[in-house]
Amino acid sequence: MSGHSKWSTIKRKKAANDAKRGKVFTRLAREITIAARDSGDIDANFALRLAVDRARTANMPKENIERAIKRGTGELKDGAQFEEVLYEAYAPHGIALMLEVATDNRNRALSEMKHLLGRSGGSMAEPGAVGWQFENKGYITISAETASFDDVFLVAAEAGADDVAADEDLIEIITAREELHVVVDALKDAGFRIDEARLDWVPNISKDIATEDALKIMGLIESLEELDDMQAVYSNLNVTDDLMDLFEVEN
Repeated sequence: MSGHSKWSTIKRKKAANDAKRGKVFTRLAREITIAARDSGDIDANFALRLAVDRARTANMPKENIERAIKRGTGELKDGAQFEEVLYEAYAPHGIALMLEVATDNRNRALSEMKHLLGRSGGSMAEPGAVGWQFENKGYITISAETASFDDVFLVAAEAGADDVAADEDLIEIITAREELHVVVDALKDAGFRIDEARLDWVPNISKDIATEDALKIMGLIESLEELDDMQAVYSNLNVTDDLMDLFEVEN
């Protein structure tokens, strides 16, 4: 299983408590609002459908979802105007980062990211400087408790998935960006319950570094993820099970 996905999946599990749920809902609402600018029709707007599905999986109240859609379509004007921005950065030891931000103030968001990176020995990068090390791919997960790997593999492969992998908790499907909706629909039509479906920045090659250094970078990634404007952080750090276990013990 790819390191960035393993990391983000475990982080979502750790964020399931009520103290953090409000922050999760805020991020999901921003994502829905931005997606709804193209169209408020969930059936016609695949990006909106994905965002709403994620919100429902997180048990976000229906009225919150509807309000976020109306903000995006312009029916409601009771909130700040957010824009999506993709930033690139370096963590120490040459680890590449892709930072997805949804903000109403670019200067604030950039200042906060620079502060955290600089404090840890990293830096912001020019557009394209690290982006070539990633591909924008479709990413789908299904609980290994609810489905057979072989059954999922057959349906996903037939629908055009690039890769299917699994560990004891998750079945993970990677697709080309443009094939995500095709594979999602095929899996749903086959009766599988999808836990999450989204577009991810997947590293072409994951990088291994010394354990102590990797743990420090994982701490930096966690700090970046906690910024109010941050939607997602992707890296080419190889986050192994052993590293994740160590990080959880220390944090």
